[in-house]
Amino acid sequence: MTKRTRRTHSAAFKAKVALAAVKGDRTLAELAQQFDVHPNQITEWKRQLQERATDVFGSAGTAASEPPVDLKVLHAKIGQLTLENDFLEGALTKAGWLSAKR
Repeated sequence: MTKRTRRTHSAAFKAKVALAAVKGDRTLAELAQQFDVHPNQITEWKRQLQERATDVFGSAGTAASEPPVDLKVLHAKIGQLTLENDFLEGALTKAGWLSAKR
């Protein structure tokens, strides 16, 4: 028995195999032989499909995983960092560590 190199499957192939497993017309062993994939991999893809099926029909406008961005906080942080950089640049220039030509 020769050792196979790791294969990467496309999302379309995974969906095709997972849908075939969800249908239940064939056993895992038959599907594994047909698609040349290990039965455990088919089971995993089937589980992922069933868990994420609700995302297909979810509301299109909202992303639950991304928190809302507060622009005021980000602008305040930019201002703070700009002040710190200016202060440090002045201190380094006075100490002779930073050339005045910059």
